[in-house]
Amino acid sequence: MNELKYTIKTHKVNREYNQPHFFILNKGLNSGLSMRNPCPNCFVLKTDSEEQKEFYFYLCQALKIGTYFKYYLRGSVILFITIDDVRKVIDNALNTKDSKLWQVRIQKLQKLADYEENLKKQLKLISDLKIAILRS
Repeated sequence: MNELKYTIKTHKVNREYNQPHFFILNKGLNSGLSMRNPCPNCFVLKTDSEEQKEFYFYLCQALKIGTYFKYYLRGSVILFITIDDVRKVIDNALNTKDSKLWQVRIQKLQKLADYEENLKKQLKLISDLKIAILRS
């Protein structure tokens, strides 16, 4: 992968993006969650290539699962994370001596996500089969 670079901005509802991108939830206990589809309370992270987009998507997912964003949550009623704090968490992950380790972690996380998706499809098929058996 070439040099990693990204831009992150506040998403505006109904805005469309030409660059490869994904969304990061910025309100609530799931702040930092990477999403394929937008919601009103999210940031958009844009990259130069699909490969970089996938890398950052899974990096943010790993950072969320590892509770790296949790430290930066603020607010008394509705918790939120600022765009600067999201940048800080991402940049810290990439600029540590473990940055190569993040590559390995992300590859493993992608494989687990594929496995999870396969299991969901299998469960859906089993559920459909149960319905078909009961209706016959």
